[in-house]
Amino acid sequence: MVRQEIVNQTDRITGNKKGVSEKPISLIIYSPNVVDLTLVDLPGVTKIPVQDQPHDIEAQIRNLVMKYIMSPNALILAISPANVDLANSASLQLSREVDPQGDRTINVITKIDCMD
Repeated sequence: MVRQEIVNQTDRITGNKKGVSEKPISLIIYSPNVVDLTLVDLPGVTKIPVQDQPHDIEAQIRNLVMKYIMSPNALILAISPANVDLANSASLQLSREVDPQGDRTINVITKIDCMD
C-alpha cells in the first residue's frame, strides 16, 4: 500500500519517464510508540540516462542528493552493491564530499548473493 502510493505520487510529480524532482513526497505515518523521525529516500545515483530520462539526469540526481546530505544533522545511508568495488561506490564518493571522516555515514551493502 505505501509502495504503491509512493509510485503514484512520483508519477504524478515527474510523469512516467523515470525523471526526478526536488518536490518531496510526504507520507505521514503515526504511531504513539516511536520518536519523530524524518526519512528521505533519494533516487539512486545513475550515470547514463535510460528510457526517456533527461540527458542531464546524473547532474539532477547529484544536486538533489547533495541538497539533503550536506546538512550536518543528516545521517547518510550510502547504499552500495556487494559486487562493486567500494572504492568506486558512487554513494560513498558523494558522502565523502560532505562527511570526509565518515562520522555520519553508514554504508549499507546489498546484493550479497551477487558476489563471487
